[in-house]
Amino acid sequence: MVSKIRSMGIFGMHSFMVEVETDVSGTKYRFDIVGLPDTAVSESRERVQTAIKNSGYAFPFTHITVNLAPADVRKEGSTYDLPIFIGLLSAGRQLDAPGADCAFIGELSLSGDVRGIPGVLPMVIEARNAGVRRVFVPAENAAEAAIVEGIDVYPVDNVRRLVGFLKGEPDQTIEKALPAPPEPESQAESLLDLADVKGQGAVKRALEVAAAGGHNFLMIGTPGSGKSMLAKRIPTILPEMTFEESLETTKIYSIAGELKNKAGLIRRRPFRSPHHTISAAGLSGGGVVPRPGELSLAHNGVLFLDELPEFSRMTMEVMRQPIEDGQITISRVAGTITYPCSVMLVCAMNPCPCGYLGHPVRECTCSPGAVQRYISRISGPLLDRIDIQVEVLPVQYADLSAKEGNEETSAQVRERVNAARAIQRERFAGTGVTCNARMSSRQVREYCVLDEAAEKLIAKMFDKMGLSARAYDKILKVARTAADLDRSEVIGVAHISEAIRYRDLDRKMK
Repeated sequence: MVSKIRSMGIFGMHSFMVEVETDVSGTKYRFDIVGLPDTAVSESRERVQTAIKNSGYAFPFTHITVNLAPADVRKEGSTYDLPIFIGLLSAGRQLDAPGADCAFIGELSLSGDVRGIPGVLPMVIEARNAGVRRVFVPAENAAEAAIVEGIDVYPVDNVRRLVGFLKGEPDQTIEKALPAPPEPESQAESLLDLADVKGQGAVKRALEVAAAGGHNFLMIGTPGSGKSMLAKRIPTILPEMTFEESLETTKIYSIAGELKNKAGLIRRRPFRSPHHTISAAGLSGGGVVPRPGELSLAHNGVLFLDELPEFSRMTMEVMRQPIEDGQITISRVAGTITYPCSVMLVCAMNPCPCGYLGHPVRECTCSPGAVQRYISRISGPLLDRIDIQVEVLPVQYADLSAKEGNEETSAQVRERVNAARAIQRERFAGTGVTCNARMSSRQVREYCVLDEAAEKLIAKMFDKMGLSARAYDKILKVARTAADLDRSEVIGVAHISEAIRYRDLDRKMK
């Protein structure tokens, strides 16, 4: 007898329907899985066979053939354990075959428990689009699956409960899963506020501009000047994610297996801070079937690289195209996968190897050659892609000893950032662009209108600073954001001057 059970597969960000066909016939025992299975899929034979026996069902010791259709698409992972299990019971007449409106995904333990798997969210979205009305997923993944509207999600913790439910046994019920409530802010996150940083008014203003326009940001300063402290508070002034941004970010974390147990939709912008020993593959993504790297895990959020020159040259250079394009394409033997990585890149570094070049009190012990070699670890093309570059000076005693309440809070800054982002959403409505930093060259020409004085200033500074065409575009984009914060339709001298000032370190480091 042949049974057909619907399931799903995944490759990169894209999911696809898989029909698990199971045939039980003949007298000589053999268990074959065909349809381009990888090692994990092939090992389903042992897991499913043992789970059937340990759950009290009869295993058919005959010739078993399981075909995963479409047969020309490679299948990977332990996703197909549960549908193969249901298919064997149906083919062996121990269970009526579920209808075509049902789909099953999940890994089995040897005792029959159902374990969580990565990538459930995009699978359930594809199942709904394919007409599936009921999907059975591991209980551990039910909260993320329940985000999807228009489909009933059933959490499964054990196959005996599932079989009893499919048979209609009154004592074996499974309640439909409900979306998880928004994850509460952790205590550590709730303690972060921009008001905690004393002084540094100029840097805070630059941070506000960066957050308002989604601009990449570089801080250069001596140890203890507050670079890391400032970076960790950037998420507190960024606008809340839209539903579309939350859904796309959650899909990436689902595929990477990074969603916390029973976590639903990700509502807070990611903040990723990899150590400088990370490899290029760890940053971009990798594996036989590539998984998302830190760049993609920071999608719609912040990627913070502390001690930037300590990262390997290859690791830094792998970021050049992705941070410009907002996506990264990874090619492996298994195929080519593109992951989104629209991030706000935030970097911090010392001015020299010892860290005290330019310090008002402590003396720098580095030779000019050592300083130059240290700075040159960051390539000109990478610097060109960083919109705002600021110097973080040591904090003065008067600022540190000032009374509480003198500094602006994150909520106050965020209010202005939200107002500027609202202007940008209206400006770019229907274009797919979400902020000024993502403007195309055509949009820069259309929306970055300068008054006469601003036009003269940037023309004068272009040759004086030796700006590249990309740096010129960056200045206009930052100036557009500064004008948005002032609610000005035209970019004036003050806006252009501020944007040029944020490229001053670019000139010094070349």
